[in-house]
Amino acid sequence: MLRYIIEPGFFSSGPVRIALAVGTVVAVTSAVVGLFTVTRGQSFAGHSLADIATTGGSGAFLIGINQFWGYLAFGAGAAAFMEMIGIQRRRDRDVATGVVLGAALGLAALFLYLGTQYSSTTGASFTILFGSIFVITSSTVPALVTSAVLALGTVLVLARVLLLSSLSADIAAARGVPVRAVGLAFLMALAVSVALSAVVIGAMLSTALLIGPAATALRVAKGPVRATLVAAGIGVAATWLGILLAYDSYYWPPAGRGWPVSFFVVALIVGGYLVSYLRPRRRATAEAGPGAPPGPDPEHVCASA
Repeated sequence: MLRYIIEPGFFSSGPVRIALAVGTVVAVTSAVVGLFTVTRGQSFAGHSLADIATTGGSGAFLIGINQFWGYLAFGAGAAAFMEMIGIQRRRDRDVATGVVLGAALGLAALFLYLGTQYSSTTGASFTILFGSIFVITSSTVPALVTSAVLALGTVLVLARVLLLSSLSADIAAARGVPVRAVGLAFLMALAVSVALSAVVIGAMLSTALLIGPAATALRVAKGPVRATLVAAGIGVAATWLGILLAYDSYYWPPAGRGWPVSFFVVALIVGGYLVSYLRPRRRATAEAGPGAPPGPDPEHVCASA
């Protein structure tokens, strides 16, 4: 029966094996980092880093180095800058972020134009913007795995203080937590996660793998541990199924014109999030009535996480 679902040569293909391995690592990393991104209300920061990663990838292509290093370098620089301007008022922060995004995308357009003018490589723009997981070389895998481990390690070590500062920055500061240092470390992990996602589904769509599974998990799971496991499962399932469908699409009519992996992965993630709305969410405590018990204390939630 599997032959009607999986086209011949799927498991024996070297690029497919690399894609499945890298996709699993990236999906798990994105799920863990994405869960704290949503909890901390920094989804826009992730989207900003994804847009800025386009500049890094196009710049790396222009000078002839691996695009992942461009994603990573520009993402880390942007994360440091975002934390620096984070001490200002929200309006100033939004304006500055918008200006930086505009400048970064303008540079990306210039780099892509110059790259296509002075290089004979075809499809580079599509690869940077929308990814191409089947062209990942085995020599790149160690760097991707190492970066993922560093990002995961950073978030797991800081999990308690990240959760506490997410619920109440004032309580975290009163307990001696270096809130700004923790925020900077998390933004760096977020930049690494965005760079990894850009390798799988492209810089323009990397936010989907970062935010989608985490947002869905928070709707259907109780507690941070369960939500993390659910988010990782959703991300890995969407990535694996997306790779399978992209591989099979080469055999769909007209044969030889496969669909991109990024489309299937994003479509599955968005579909999963929409399906989560079929599950009724528990009403907030404030809506339960005048006799409802008070909400959880931030310190208690952090201690039980």
